[in-house]
Amino acid sequence: MAPTDRHATPPATTALAHALSAAERGLAVFPLSRTKFPALRSPHHDDPVPTPCRGECGSFGHGVYDASSDPHQVRALFAAAPRATGYGIACGVPPYHLIGVDVDTKPGSTSSAALRELALRHLFSIPPTLVVITPSDGRHLWLSGPAGVAVPNSVSRLAPGIDIRGAGGYLVGPGSVTMHGVYRTAPGTGHLPPAPCPSALLRLLLPPPPSRRHARPGPDDQRGAGLVHFVRAAHQGQRNTRLFWAACRAHENGLGATLTTQLIAAALHTGLTEREARATIASAARLTATRSRA
Repeated sequence: MAPTDRHATPPATTALAHALSAAERGLAVFPLSRTKFPALRSPHHDDPVPTPCRGECGSFGHGVYDASSDPHQVRALFAAAPRATGYGIACGVPPYHLIGVDVDTKPGSTSSAALRELALRHLFSIPPTLVVITPSDGRHLWLSGPAGVAVPNSVSRLAPGIDIRGAGGYLVGPGSVTMHGVYRTAPGTGHLPPAPCPSALLRLLLPPPPSRRHARPGPDDQRGAGLVHFVRAAHQGQRNTRLFWAACRAHENGLGATLTTQLIAAALHTGLTEREARATIASAARLTATRSRA
């Protein structure tokens, strides 16, 4: 039997070091176990009737909602999770609004070819960006999304074998040790920041347009009523995404200025603040303007 190294660095210490390095880059992190799940148990696990909580209670144990880029907070999280062997990186939060494109590259998988075909068909290319190699030799492409846009998580919706990590999701950080192996950065990409997500790809990642039954043709003052209704019908977790999509369609059809007030009112109805709504609509206007100049 090979001798053990008594002075080997504990996995939790290594995980903390990698997590702090990521936090220095502005990424929000939290501890993971070897199973890739959050290392801290929910403080509401034993509640007779669990109450939805994203950390409002002030305790650790809310998974991705514990994530922070504050080094003091990160150290406190890992101190509470001494058996952590890795760390997660929250997607969809400032400053990068990270979007993870998880490409399966197992033998026989066609996901890489499917991504190339999508790029050719929709006229986009993946810019140089940080890439993480998974223990199964998959690839996580890190992209940066626009502020105010909540890209939903999905499994094989874009194409078979391609999963998307967006708002409310997380990526396993490089250097993490799991029961299947170690996550590591692809050679030559570790120094790169998450590149901006191509506009054409971003459109594919957002929810599909509303069905035709939402459209209500009528006089000029009723134009866009379907878009307003689409926003008002949003549930928590899709409010920003629906507002962004509706604002893009409004600007594409020359209704941006006309519908801004109505879209803001619809967003307020769903629970967004006016500041959040205006930021999302402004992002849609910038994206639409960029596409029109392309």
